[in-house]
Amino acid sequence: MKHIKHLYDSCNLCPHECGVNRNQGELGICRATNQQHIASICIHRGEEPVISGKKGICNIFFSRCNLRCIYCQNHQISSYVSPIEKITTTDEIIKQITNILDTGIRILGFVSPSHMVVQTIEIIEELRKRGYHPITVWNSNAYDKAETLKLLEPYIDVFLPDFKYADETIALIYSNAPYYPDIALKAIKEMYYQKGNSLIINETDGIVESGLIIRHLVLPYHVENSIQVLKLIANEISNRIAISLMSQYYPPEGLMLPHKLQRKITPSEYEKVVNTLHELGFDKGWIQEYESNEFYRPDFKKSHPFE
Repeated sequence: MKHIKHLYDSCNLCPHECGVNRNQGELGICRATNQQHIASICIHRGEEPVISGKKGICNIFFSRCNLRCIYCQNHQISSYVSPIEKITTTDEIIKQITNILDTGIRILGFVSPSHMVVQTIEIIEELRKRGYHPITVWNSNAYDKAETLKLLEPYIDVFLPDFKYADETIALIYSNAPYYPDIALKAIKEMYYQKGNSLIINETDGIVESGLIIRHLVLPYHVENSIQVLKLIANEISNRIAISLMSQYYPPEGLMLPHKLQRKITPSEYEKVVNTLHELGFDKGWIQEYESNEFYRPDFKKSHPFE
């Protein structure tokens, strides 16, 4: 780990490039130090079928975030003032992970990890030292630097980015993410360079062992943004990539949201995006039941947020 800890001396690992010394406790936009900022380590069975399988995935939910999405579905943990956050040691994290892996789960997800790259690598290296080699999933908001993703090539088996916006103005207003479309596209191109089109699936249990899956959450009143995201992927990368098109948006309680984000999406909005998905020739991936917004509502105040 000594070979990368110095990267926090002047942290430029995500596109915000704050340049703060996290090893000395200085705080940038994500407000995270060099410590392990953890919201939850739990079994999650609600991911894509090739991610969750029958037993579920062991997910590490990092607290804080390098985006500030005003509609964040995980706002309980993404805020840097979250009372749910636990600042803990890598040894304690390893104990919790191995307890779950020892039940037979063999896939490990890092959720909202863009600001926690060094910690992610440290966890994987420690697991390997102890003889654990789970399939690893990088589940990010795609506001990642391509140069940083190169560091992850020896460590990450599956990339699961959420390509949020093709509209730069929306990205800035909703997520404080300057130049998001260009940055996300470059990041996903690097993921594609590392993994290509193919999803390598274990025939025994149906779990993905290597690959790239791009998620996209359809927002109310923003069908055109979703259509343009799909066109960017098809035109700039490939229409052979697996797409997970999500209908699960709902306005979280307690957030002050603009009018356009105060309702769920309509069936016709989702249908238009699904039709575009097919028109562009995407034939790998998943669409959700329209009613999914009633089921994917985690409560991180619980020890098991998704139950």
